[in-house]
Amino acid sequence: MAEDDVTVVRDEIEAYDDGTVARVRVLRVPRSRRFEDGIKYAYHYGKAGAEDPVIRFDNHHGDHELHLGETVFEIDFPGLQPLYRAWRAALPQRKRVDW
Repeated sequence: MAEDDVTVVRDEIEAYDDGTVARVRVLRVPRSRRFEDGIKYAYHYGKAGAEDPVIRFDNHHGDHELHLGETVFEIDFPGLQPLYRAWRAALPQRKRVDW
């Protein structure tokens, strides 16, 4: 996939005083067997630099996944907005206002 074929739709990150970070990243990519919808995304929240997130929805490997700590679940893809709302609802209350 050439860089010219990728469009950044949204890329925002927020670092918090408690050492956690939240990041929303959505890219438009060429449709392929791996990215059938032409979208690559990650909704991430966790400790900065940690190997495992507190929660992350992504499709970096082509499959739609929910990461809860070190446990990974394959999920259906209901669309970006429903996943974003679920991710945001899982954030600590005081951090939701940033999103």
